[in-house]
Amino acid sequence: MDQQTKQALKHDQFVDTTSHGLEWAKENSRSVIATGSIVLAAIVIVVASVLIYNNRAEQASVAFGAAMQAYQTPLAQPGQPVPPGVKTYASVNERAKAANDLFMGVANKYGMTPDGKNARYFAGLTYLEEGQNGPAESTLKEVAGGWNGELASLAKLSLAQLYRRTGRDSQAIDLYNELTAKPTTSVPAGLAQLQLAELYESQGKPDLAKKVYAQLKDKDPKGPAGMMAAQKLNPTATGPGGQ
Repeated sequence: MDQQTKQALKHDQFVDTTSHGLEWAKENSRSVIATGSIVLAAIVIVVASVLIYNNRAEQASVAFGAAMQAYQTPLAQPGQPVPPGVKTYASVNERAKAANDLFMGVANKYGMTPDGKNARYFAGLTYLEEGQNGPAESTLKEVAGGWNGELASLAKLSLAQLYRRTGRDSQAIDLYNELTAKPTTSVPAGLAQLQLAELYESQGKPDLAKKVYAQLKDKDPKGPAGMMAAQKLNPTATGPGGQ
């Protein structure tokens, strides 16, 4: 087969393939257009959703910052004049109530954003400071059951404090043991064990407290929790060598 014939065959194959493709596109044009429209619509929805989420996240960040500013506002000291333009609160309870209103507003409006989730945790803390045990417990339980493991562990630690305050030591012990078994960056195992030992001391059970301190000291002798446990076991020691 000469070169000219080969070129002719290649040309015919190209024409056939192109013609077939055009015929298929013509016959299926509606399907192609419909599919393209669906893909385009999906892209538009995704982009719009991202833009909306980012906008809400920015709004949540601003609102959460305002709530934190209220929560960190200094308390007025008796007998000391307050400088002009400086905001203060007369008591911890008053400050907690003001901050709680702001935190709950952020949590309810922007609950799906990171700052919204953080706000719900701080709402639980401010309920605790106000002495509103019922709302504090329900709010902290909601955070404790969430997907954010770091926030959940902090909420459980605060719940344990609430249980101790309301005479439910057994539930607090369960939470401390759970936090010890599943530590997080925000609540290391050592912190949960120290809290557990302090609970035993408050119950008048020094032997159980010493057992926890000893285990913690042996497990983490150079860590902060281990060193604190060693000090609890030997309060007269002033250093590693007791000198």
